[in-house]
Amino acid sequence: MKTRSGGTALRIAAPMRALLQRFSFLLMVLAAIGLMMMTRVDPVFIDAARARVTDAFAPILGFIARPAGAVASVLESGRQLTALYAENQRLREDNERLRQWQQTALRLEAENNSLRGLLAYKPDPAASYITARVIADPGGAFVRTLVVMAGQRDGVRRGQAAMAGQGVIGRVVQVGEWSSRILLVTDLNARIPVVLETTRQRAMLSGDNSDQPRLMYIPRGVEPTVGERVFTSGHGGLFPAGLPVGIVAATHDGETRVTPIVDLSRIEYVQLVDFGIPGGLAAEAAQPGAMQ
Repeated sequence: MKTRSGGTALRIAAPMRALLQRFSFLLMVLAAIGLMMMTRVDPVFIDAARARVTDAFAPILGFIARPAGAVASVLESGRQLTALYAENQRLREDNERLRQWQQTALRLEAENNSLRGLLAYKPDPAASYITARVIADPGGAFVRTLVVMAGQRDGVRRGQAAMAGQGVIGRVVQVGEWSSRILLVTDLNARIPVVLETTRQRAMLSGDNSDQPRLMYIPRGVEPTVGERVFTSGHGGLFPAGLPVGIVAATHDGETRVTPIVDLSRIEYVQLVDFGIPGGLAAEAAQPGAMQ
C-alpha cells in the first residue's frame, strides 16, 4: 500500500512540476503586477509591511554586518598605523636635518658676530611698521597715488616707505591728522635709486604714469636681462638697500621697462615703514613732487 500511494503521489507531482516550470515566468509576472497593484491601492499597508519585514531582519543583518565592520575597522587601523609609521620616519629625518642646519646657523651667527666686531660694524636701526587700509585710489592719467587711513596721530611721517607684499610700492608724500597720501612708483614724480640683481648695476627707476616705470641712467654696454629683479640701492637716504621694487619686463631700443613687484591695482592694505635712516626726511623733501 505504501508503494502504491507513493507512486500515486509521484504521478500527481510530475504534471504539477511540469506545469509550474512551463508557466513560472507568467506566474512571476502576475505576482509582480499584483504587488504593483497592491502598492497603488494601499501604499500605507505596503509601507507598514515593508517596515515590519525590515524590523524582523534588522537584527540578523546587524549580526551579519558586525564581523564585516570589525574586519574593516582592523584593516583601517592597520593602514593608519602604517601611515603613522611612515610619517614618524619622515619627521625623524626632517628633525635630524633641522638639527644639522641649526648647528650650521649657530656657527655662522657666531662667525658673523665675530667679523662684525672686528670691523666695528654698525647695524641698521630697527624698522617700525604701521599697517593702514587703502581708502581711496585717486589715480588717473596724470597722477598715481593712494590714500590710506593713517596719519600723524598714528606716527606716520612724510618720506616713509610704503610696502605691500614685501615689495616697495612708493613713499608717503603727504600726511594729515587721520590720513596720508602715497606716491606710487609709477607716478610721473617718482624716482627711486635701484640696483640690478645680476649685474649689480645702479640705475634710477623713473615713473611716467604708465603701468611700467623706466630704468634710467644705465651705462652703455649694460643690457638688463628680462626677468631680472630690481632692488633699492640704498642711495638717496629714502630707502635701505635690498628692498624688491620690480622685475625687468622689456628692453627695446635702449629703453628698459620694469613691472612693479606688487600689483598696484589690487592693493587693500599697505605697510608704512620707518627704517630710521638718518636724514631721510631731508632727502625726501629734496625729491621732486615731495610736497604734492
